[in-house]
Amino acid sequence: MGKSFAVIGDPIDHSLSPNIHSAAFRELNLDSSYIGYRIPKGELEGGIQGLKKIKIDGFNITIPHKIEMMKYLDTMDESCSLIGAVNTVSNKDGILKGYNTDMDGFLEPFKKKELNIKGTKVLLIGSGGAARAIVAGFAKEKAKSITIANRTLEKGTSLSEFAKTIGLEANAVKIEDVNDTVRNYDIIINATSVGLKNEPSVISLDGINEKTIVYDIVYAPMNTDFIKKAKAKKATIIYGYEMLLGQAVRSFEIWHGVEAPYNAMKKALLGGF
Repeated sequence: MGKSFAVIGDPIDHSLSPNIHSAAFRELNLDSSYIGYRIPKGELEGGIQGLKKIKIDGFNITIPHKIEMMKYLDTMDESCSLIGAVNTVSNKDGILKGYNTDMDGFLEPFKKKELNIKGTKVLLIGSGGAARAIVAGFAKEKAKSITIANRTLEKGTSLSEFAKTIGLEANAVKIEDVNDTVRNYDIIINATSVGLKNEPSVISLDGINEKTIVYDIVYAPMNTDFIKKAKAKKATIIYGYEMLLGQAVRSFEIWHGVEAPYNAMKKALLGGF
């Protein structure tokens, strides 16, 4: 009997996940399917009942359901409770277990490229969706400190308070106050959606060098203005698609209990651009 999987959210038609997972199934000859399933805001409960009825084996959750979905889980792993959102669910005989793969997905490219996080100074731009998971990842990998740059100081401050509770030295600044301090950081991450529409980077990267790691979580376009500016300075680059791939790999391994075919998944993802 084949297994079935889905990604739920709204909008859903741009999701690259069906391509990535289908490629993995083909590569490993798994009798499984993966579809995008649109569930509008406010209709999550009915949508989940529908998925349980068809005995779906697992699903990913995207905007706008990542927080509300926690209400419908029977159990969750600690990444979920720490980050306060869920993006991957397994269904074993009607028991829904939640996971958050944002943190592992975010960290995966550092591990793949053998880039060091321990003892580094981090600048995180933005405090939205993935930011808590990113902060949790840096705490886990023992970064020295994190500065959160945000348009509104309150949001940045509340994220820096969260960072402190999990053992990471932290402070918050307004984006416009970053200026030439960029040279003080080892790792700089764009966790805002700026770049999706080809807008210019929200900060200047003058002052960084080839030792700086620059990571944009926006994955389309692949070469955002932020990435282009970093390339001009010969920085080490991590693309948004690498985080997306890290998350997909982690979901795959949660559901199937075998190592994911990374290269096949990467080819399918990059073919989608």
